[in-house]
Amino acid sequence: MAHLVIDIGHRQGESGEVTKAEATLVNDQEIEGYIETYPEYLKFCDPNQRVGMFFVARLSKPVISSAAFVDSLVINEMAHTEGTQNGMVLDFDVVEQGEVLEIQTGLSYTSMENARLNLAKEVQGKSFDQIRNEARAQWNEQLNRIKVEGGREADRIKFYTGLYHALLGRGLASDVNGHYPKIDHEIGKIPLDEKGDPRYHHYNSDGMWGGFWNLSQLWALAYPEYLSDYIQSNIDLYHERGWLHDGVANSTYTNGVQTNFQGLLLASTYNVGIRDFDVSGYEAALKNELNADGRNLGNGKYDLHYFINDQYVPYKDTMISNGWIFNFGSSHTLEYAFSSYAVGQMAKLMNDRPNYLRLNSQATYYQNLFDPETKLMRPKLENGTFIRDFDPMKAWDGFQEGNAWQYTWYVPHDPAKLIELVGDSLFNERLERMFEDAYKNRFGSGTDEIHSFSAIEKLYNHGNQPSLHNAWLFNYSGQPWLTQKWVRSIADHFYGIDPLHGYGVGQDEDQGQLGAWYVMAAIGLFDVQGHSSARPSFQLSAPFFDRISIQLDQQYFEGTELIIEKNSSNADDQYIQSVTWNEQEISNCWIYRDALMKGGTLRFNLGSEPHVKWGVSVPPPSMSNEKE
Repeated sequence: MAHLVIDIGHRQGESGEVTKAEATLVNDQEIEGYIETYPEYLKFCDPNQRVGMFFVARLSKPVISSAAFVDSLVINEMAHTEGTQNGMVLDFDVVEQGEVLEIQTGLSYTSMENARLNLAKEVQGKSFDQIRNEARAQWNEQLNRIKVEGGREADRIKFYTGLYHALLGRGLASDVNGHYPKIDHEIGKIPLDEKGDPRYHHYNSDGMWGGFWNLSQLWALAYPEYLSDYIQSNIDLYHERGWLHDGVANSTYTNGVQTNFQGLLLASTYNVGIRDFDVSGYEAALKNELNADGRNLGNGKYDLHYFINDQYVPYKDTMISNGWIFNFGSSHTLEYAFSSYAVGQMAKLMNDRPNYLRLNSQATYYQNLFDPETKLMRPKLENGTFIRDFDPMKAWDGFQEGNAWQYTWYVPHDPAKLIELVGDSLFNERLERMFEDAYKNRFGSGTDEIHSFSAIEKLYNHGNQPSLHNAWLFNYSGQPWLTQKWVRSIADHFYGIDPLHGYGVGQDEDQGQLGAWYVMAAIGLFDVQGHSSARPSFQLSAPFFDRISIQLDQQYFEGTELIIEKNSSNADDQYIQSVTWNEQEISNCWIYRDALMKGGTLRFNLGSEPHVKWGVSVPPPSMSNEKE
């Protein structure tokens, strides 16, 4: 006899405690049930809501007996269980050694009927091997949108692992008929196309904190329809609940970071030419940056009123219901300035000049925290004075998941102004010293501390989002060869292919963000501004492979394929000697994104030594050097 234990009532990972779980053996080859959880972030973001899921599982062998359990208490001859800490045990006859029990499971966040419908449409009449082959074919189609040739084998493994993670993180929340979960057990319905299929998908998703530096750039490049779906599902939630989400589970707010960068993400999607979502998203993005009334821990930017009224968020403790204490006013000031810039650029494209001017003004508020004495971003008290006993290496002290040193670099929309404030020489001196120090610790992965915050008290922490653009800042400061050096060094030393150091020890992958960073670094394209400019650009570094072929979706872009090639005499060559775009020489260390989207070949000639005169004539676009 063989036994199958189905545990539905105990906590699984970060899903939170189970508040209700039930399962019923419908017949000798089918079990159905429902699980409801109360995630940790929901407890203070959306405390009156819960996250539920329905399931239907079909078994390849008949059940000969069943029992229910609650923890260690087992009740025999039971075909139903309901409560918490519970589950079922199903017994089967085993005739041969190694006999396989096959289970087909349909899931739905909306109803048991839709769980059955999903199961029927997706797997009915198919064997395990058929499903596995179909999944493999679908993944190959997705991964082959970017094909790499040549280079080191380890780099190819890192590349496709990162690409896989970048596409894996969001959980599909809608059913095959377009139904998706709303709060209070209501069901939303996505419009259907002429074939009866949903026009887009809804996703459960973590927040987008830092995702504009990797995930959204990658999606916009090779998976624009995926990004469009993500944006539209967020706009749907805005219409239902009044705000964009920054972390969502079944239309409930599960926002753990509070900065709500969804306005920036929506604007950047529009700015790159992906515009097939509901145009009312502009209204949502404006509200996200300009409206402080009604903000809370669920919809994020709970302290936006300080930013709007005082032009900075003060150094001040905020305690929430579970006892956590926030003091992130300084990092919020920098982040809100960045997201204001992005939505302001969308306002510019929408010919909404009043909001463009207002948001452009807000985008400069980061300067209110710049301390001319230390030349660092320094927290301010409510009375407008800088805090005393300032330790720029102290983490969590005014800065979320980082310290003042790390966040001083956090002016992605206007590196040119930051360089002016700090001073050219000191800016480069500090930036290089930071990476030389970080190299000794494998950029945050050279530690035995296995958690997401293992290097937040260092000068640099690649394992978390606030530092992810730093290596590309040398392109702005007149030393692009150092961008080339340190991007490659991070890729070689932080990332690995063994189980323990696959993405470093102590890192915050956050649904594929670090994997997507590697992908963008490996193809030699990255935008420090996160596509927040009305005309986005890519800053350049040396690609890792001999040839990279990127399929361009003609529904969104003019070209069909972007080819990136490198010419080098040695696989270890990492310094750009010259670049051409469709045989025309590129003298800058950056290129406008819309030019690349017309298709063609970007060719890099690499060498073993820095070419200190290449790419230094005109720095990449920055807010303070933009033309009206």
